[in-house]
Amino acid sequence: MAEDTAIYVRGLRKAYGGTPAVDGVDLDIARGEVFALLGPNGAGKTTTVEILEGYRRRDDGDVRVLGTDPAGAGTAWRSRVGIVLQGTGEFDELTVGEVVAHFARFYPSPDDPDAIIERVGLTAKRRTRTHALSGGQKRRLDVALGIVGRPELLFLDEPTTGFDPEARLAFWELIRDLAAGGTTIVLTTHYLAEAEALAGRVGVIAAGKLVAVAPPDELGDRKNAPATVRWHAADGPHSAETSTPTAFVAELATRFDAEVPGLTITRPTLDDIYLRMIEAS
Repeated sequence: MAEDTAIYVRGLRKAYGGTPAVDGVDLDIARGEVFALLGPNGAGKTTTVEILEGYRRRDDGDVRVLGTDPAGAGTAWRSRVGIVLQGTGEFDELTVGEVVAHFARFYPSPDDPDAIIERVGLTAKRRTRTHALSGGQKRRLDVALGIVGRPELLFLDEPTTGFDPEARLAFWELIRDLAAGGTTIVLTTHYLAEAEALAGRVGVIAAGKLVAVAPPDELGDRKNAPATVRWHAADGPHSAETSTPTAFVAELATRFDAEVPGLTITRPTLDDIYLRMIEAS
């Protein structure tokens, strides 16, 4: 395991009642990397992440997270890891400020609670009891609790659920800021646009197997996938799939005296590639 590797996994296996949930996964994630793990419900994504977090025991395989086997890790290791689950918990009678300050005491070198509250956009709610927060505001509080300990490695499970578009974009900037500061981030999300915006690499897991790992624009040879050209003519709309869209459009332009009406050129989106992989597995 190289020193610049934050997560090292070889031959990871976990079964429930004899049915494999994770079936021979190999994975390396570098320190400082933002890595998105994608997969449908029941694919083994959650089980894999829970093993990396030390929440679940594996049946077989070699796993090292920040140089330590999470299955036997102690409090010193846990203080280096931040985890944002789909729901951290309820603290109905405590204010936002009280909850973040309380969690900060669990860490040897926490960040300033007020600074963290500002980073997640909850300054105006600092004195608000958590039961009065909206769903999106509670999710921001979950994120605050995950980063208040200045983690070297941060696990984010569906972090922007309940966020409006403006709040989601603000959160993306927070993630980019954390990554720029050297934090390794493992992100699970159903928003593929989020994975594409944040992750340097994505992994697709299906039926317990890691079927692909690549930068978002290279997944499934996406960069070289045929483009779809669409245009309008006198007899209605037309479309064609081509691996040489520039040449095709140049030839198409000779058929018209002016601009090609309704011309669009598109390549497969990350969603398209992802769905093809899932359907094929």
